[in-house]
Amino acid sequence: MRKWWPLAAICLGTFMLLLDVTIVTVALPAMASDLGTTLSELEWVVDAYALALAALLLGVGSRADRIGRRRVYLVGLIVFTAASVACAVAPTAGVLIGARAVQGIGAAGMFGTTIALLGMHYRGRDRGVAFAVWGATNSVAAAAGPVVGGLLTQYLDWRWIFFVNLPVCLAAVAMTLLSVREAKGQGRQRADVLGTVAFTVASGALTFGLIRAHSDGWTTPLTLGLFGTAAAALALFVVVETRVEHPILDLSLFRGPSFTGIMTAALFLQGAAFAYLLYESLWMQSVLGYEPVEAGLYILPMCASAFLASVLAGRFGPWPPRATIGGGLALIALGSGMQATLDAGSSGSSIVAGLVVAGLGVGLVTPSLSAAALATVPPERGGMVGGAVNTFRQLGFALGIAVFGVIFQSRIEAVLKADGGIPDPHAAAVVLSGGHARSFVAGWPEDERAAMTHLVREAFMSGLNAVLVVAAALGAAASLIVVATVRVPTADTGQRPGPGAIPGGQETRADAAL
Repeated sequence: MRKWWPLAAICLGTFMLLLDVTIVTVALPAMASDLGTTLSELEWVVDAYALALAALLLGVGSRADRIGRRRVYLVGLIVFTAASVACAVAPTAGVLIGARAVQGIGAAGMFGTTIALLGMHYRGRDRGVAFAVWGATNSVAAAAGPVVGGLLTQYLDWRWIFFVNLPVCLAAVAMTLLSVREAKGQGRQRADVLGTVAFTVASGALTFGLIRAHSDGWTTPLTLGLFGTAAAALALFVVVETRVEHPILDLSLFRGPSFTGIMTAALFLQGAAFAYLLYESLWMQSVLGYEPVEAGLYILPMCASAFLASVLAGRFGPWPPRATIGGGLALIALGSGMQATLDAGSSGSSIVAGLVVAGLGVGLVTPSLSAAALATVPPERGGMVGGAVNTFRQLGFALGIAVFGVIFQSRIEAVLKADGGIPDPHAAAVVLSGGHARSFVAGWPEDERAAMTHLVREAFMSGLNAVLVVAAALGAAASLIVVATVRVPTADTGQRPGPGAIPGGQETRADAAL
C-alpha cells in the first residue's frame, strides 16, 4: 500500500484547493449579512481565488519543470494554509478578497504540479487508477463544497470554512515530505515572466470588466478601459508566446485539433457545471429562506452522482476520451437545461434531478480530461500541459461567475422595471442580487409584502433560468466541439497520438520526461 501514499498526499491537497473554489457559495449570504457586501463583492470572493489560480497555473507548470515539482507543490501548500487563516480572520470584504487572491496563488503552486507528479509516480495500469482517483477527488471536491460550507456556516460560522483548511493542509505537508519524490524537467529554462504577467493582466482585467459592467454599465470609462486593457494584454501575450524561447504556453500546440478541443472542454467545464451554484445558493437562502445546511443538502446529489460516475469510469474504463469528455459535457448541458424550468412557486427540490444529471457528466469528464491532454503532446511538455488544463478550467469558472452575474442582475432588473412599482429598479436589483432579498421585502409596508415577495421570486426565477440556459448552451457547444475535434487514443494504452495530436517523442504518456 505504500505506493499509494504519494497519490493520497496529492489528492488531499487537491481536495482542499478545489473545495475552496465552491465551498464559499453557500456561505455567501452569511458573509453578505456580516460584512455588508454587494453582488460584485460576493463575486470577487469567489473569483479572486479562481482567477489567481487560473492566471498563475501556466507559469507555475513551466516553472515547476525547472526548479522541482515537489518543491513548488510544498510551497503552494504552505502559502495556501497561511492565506486560509487570513481569510478566516478578515474584518472586511476587501481584506477577505485580498486574502482569497493570495490563497489562489498558493493553490496554483499545488494544482499546477499535480498531474506531472502523478505521472512521475505511476505507470501502466496504476496510472489509470491514479488518474481515476484523482479525477474522483476533483469531482467530489467541487461538488461537495456547498455541502461542507453549509454545515460549517450553520453550526459554527462562515469563517470556519477557512479555519478547517489548517489541520488538513498540515497533514498534506507531512505526507508530501514523507512520500513524494522530487523531479525536474530537462534543461534549465528561463522563466517567461512577461508572458505570465500579460496573461494575468488579460484574465484579471476581463473578469473585472464583466463584474463592473453589471454594476456601473457597459459604456462607463472604467468598464471600457478594463476591456481595452484585457485586449491589449492578450495581444501582448500572443506576441510574447510566439517569440520567447521557453513560453509558458506553446501556442503551436493549438494547431492540433485534439489539443484545442480538450482545452475548449476544460474552459467550458467549470462554468457550465459549477458557476451557477452561486446564484442558486443566493436564491435558496435569501429568497426561499433556507438555512445553509438545507441549501447545501439540495446540492449534495450532484456530489454523489459525480463520485459515482468517476468510480464507474475508473472501474470499467478506459473509454475513448471523445466519448467520455463529449458525452459528459452533453450530460452537463442536459442537467443545466433541466433546472431552467423554475417559477415563482419552485423550491429547492426543483433543481435536484438536473444537478444529478450534471454531476454524472462532471464525473465522466474530469478524470478523462487530464489523461487525454497528456496524450496529445510530447512527453517533455507534461508540466506545461498539466498547468494549461487546470488554467483553462479555473479561468472558465471565474469568467462564468462574471458572465452569469451580468445576466442574473440584468434579468432581475428587467422584471422589476416591467412591474413599474419599484422607484429605482437598478438599485433594487443590486440589493436583491447581493443576497439581501429578505431585508428588501421587510422594508415595504406590511400590506404590500406578499405582493413584493412574489415579485422578488419572479425576478430571481427570471435571472436564474437565464443563467441556467446559458450554462446548458456552453456545455452543449463544448460537447459538439469535442466530438468534432478530439481524436486521442484511449488513455493509457501506450498508443501513439492520433491525427489530431501533436507529434513528438516515442510515447503518448509522460513517462520519458518524468
